[in-house]
Amino acid sequence: MFDAERTKNECVRWIRGFFEQNGRGCNAVVGISGGKDSSIVAALCAEALGKDRVIGVLMPNGEQSDIDMAKLLVEHLGIRHYIINIKDAVDGVIKNIPFELHEQSRVNLPPRIRMATLYAVSQSNNGRVANTCNLSEDWVGYSTRYGDSAGDFSPCSNLTVHEMKQIGRLLGLPDVLVDKVPTDGLCGKTDEDNLGFTYEELDRYIREGVIDDPIKKENIDRRHAANMFKLQLMPAFEP
Repeated sequence: MFDAERTKNECVRWIRGFFEQNGRGCNAVVGISGGKDSSIVAALCAEALGKDRVIGVLMPNGEQSDIDMAKLLVEHLGIRHYIINIKDAVDGVIKNIPFELHEQSRVNLPPRIRMATLYAVSQSNNGRVANTCNLSEDWVGYSTRYGDSAGDFSPCSNLTVHEMKQIGRLLGLPDVLVDKVPTDGLCGKTDEDNLGFTYEELDRYIREGVIDDPIKKENIDRRHAANMFKLQLMPAFEP
């Protein structure tokens, strides 16, 4: 049975250990989207390092309908933050590519520009970039390679959505952040609409190997197999 309090405390110690070995005195730089994952990672870093060593970076692409949730998080934690609109960068890249981009390329471009922005902020503020992925999304490849899947340290990539929510409540985050339904930010669909199964079903399958619907099982297995390369080091030829 998942022990949220023990896991939260161990994660806090792990973050402290990472910074002790890989950046003593450095700051944690966290991209703040307004969703549960970035909220929980930022809160874990604040508990581990103190709020003065956590920097939140809000990166809307033009207008962001839920940016008030991101602002709520940084105000709740009392952390330093920057708002950097990436629209000009995204539009500039698209404008200067001499062919029509594939739709998936357009979708993945903003997360990759956000990651470049996070590293620019980090290098200028004695920082280390936090990855905010969780196990459930990583399992089915619901992340952008070299975008939100990147980072210097990852507190929650081995925790499911269900487990993350329990930790979020222990951290005292507002319910509106912990329970916020994740959407793709593009067409108004939820993550679960796009995936074809719920995170509850996925989490149970990951942890217990149990799923009732064979069609959903095939969907999960297919996505997992197709996206395994995202979770592995880049293959390298060895002469």
